[in-house]
Amino acid sequence: MTSRSRIPFFFAILLLIAAGISIAVWRHVELNIPWFTGEQKPVWMVEARIDFTGTGDPVLASMNIPDQPPGFRVISEQAASPGYGFSIVEDSGERRAEWSKRDVSGPQTLYFKVQLIPDNQVRPENPKRRPKPEPVFWEEPQATAVEELLQQAAARSSTPESMTRELIKLLQPEGGAQNTTLLVSDDNYIELLNRMLNHAGIPARAADGLALEDARRRQQLRPFLQIYDGNKWLTFNPRTAEQGLPEDVLLWRQAATSLLDLEGGDDSEVSFSMLRQTVPALQLAQAQSTENGLGFLSLYQLPIEEQGMFRMLLLLPLGALIVAFMRIVVGIKTSGTFMPILIAVAFVQTTLVPGLIAFISVVAIGLLMRGYLSSLNLLLVSRISALIILVIFITAGLSIAGYQMGFNTGMTVTFFPMVIIAWTIERMSILWEEEGAREVFVQGSGSLFVAVCAFLVMSAPLARHLTFNFPELHLVVLGIILLMGQYTGYKLSELRRFTPMKVYD
Repeated sequence: MTSRSRIPFFFAILLLIAAGISIAVWRHVELNIPWFTGEQKPVWMVEARIDFTGTGDPVLASMNIPDQPPGFRVISEQAASPGYGFSIVEDSGERRAEWSKRDVSGPQTLYFKVQLIPDNQVRPENPKRRPKPEPVFWEEPQATAVEELLQQAAARSSTPESMTRELIKLLQPEGGAQNTTLLVSDDNYIELLNRMLNHAGIPARAADGLALEDARRRQQLRPFLQIYDGNKWLTFNPRTAEQGLPEDVLLWRQAATSLLDLEGGDDSEVSFSMLRQTVPALQLAQAQSTENGLGFLSLYQLPIEEQGMFRMLLLLPLGALIVAFMRIVVGIKTSGTFMPILIAVAFVQTTLVPGLIAFISVVAIGLLMRGYLSSLNLLLVSRISALIILVIFITAGLSIAGYQMGFNTGMTVTFFPMVIIAWTIERMSILWEEEGAREVFVQGSGSLFVAVCAFLVMSAPLARHLTFNFPELHLVVLGIILLMGQYTGYKLSELRRFTPMKVYD
């Protein structure tokens, strides 16, 4: 019967631990919050520069900008164009940056900057409507040459991908096709390849990619070819027939019909500069939390003041875990059940050594004063109230003395919980009278030892990071504490009682 009654308990513990770990992993994947502090991520700053000459007329410049480029995530966009109106618009499913200004004359320069991070999980969305091949008309003798090349490519292939690869090979000078010279030139190669695939019934379009190299300036886009295989768009190198996009290439233009449209200017040119940086992964996650639909689950949405409060509060479960382990498993005696947690919190604020000195000083002086109060035969309530006032005077005096001596940490003594310290002094005084000074020393030193252990865990950078960014991990801490509550075996400190039995081994 006992074993049966424990089954729901252990099942609940398992659910708590599984839920805590699962939610933390989910938050890591969806919100990109790193597991460890100091983790860095590469960030690319890409700047597009538009140069043109104004003709004295109103100017409207429209440039295609990246929209979900494969392998990259856009985290910020901005334009630098003094005197120009700027906006980002969507036109027929493509995103374009638009500049406008009246009466523009002479050389002009416009800038558009985009910040991206590599992310292999980002893939372009499948088109809502199935793309159809564009109708193409050929004149003789190109029509005959096109038909012959397409027939040769079709005979060597069985899928749209293989058809594309074979056609690219045939259009190369070393491809051996006699009609290549008639059709191909450097100026019309991508357009010709695009039209031939559409003529063969394979939806195709041209795309432009940017090879990312650190600290490069005045770079130009490289042409790529994309075909629709019935499910998604595939990218090919139009010269080598290699399928797929290299990791260091950013597809700047995919579905757009043009890179730049300019009204009111001549001699336009678009060039690109880029810079690779590394930034903390946590900083990126914070910046993206407002844009992510799951960002409302993040504590970074709270005001700064409340964030600071929660950073401290979320450390308390770790202190509770240390105290439970030390008391239940190790068997260390402490003054009060969770007094060491409060002392550890104070140590986090004051740092360890000044905190130890302040705590020992306050308690020692308080015990002396409590001895005087006991001689007055006061009631318990009056005695505790008087102790609280005396503790406040003691901490204030220590703070002033520390400040006068040049110790800034003296001012942080006020972080100690006054009421709890007053009650601790009262308990220690009663314990002194009933059990003697030795028991006071045992419980006092035990409290300090457990508090120091809790402080070392709570002050660890990894602990601060995990408790604030993954608060659901406290469900795991709760499950472990509940499991320790079922422990009824010997405490580690009690094993010394069996030391004399070694004689009989």
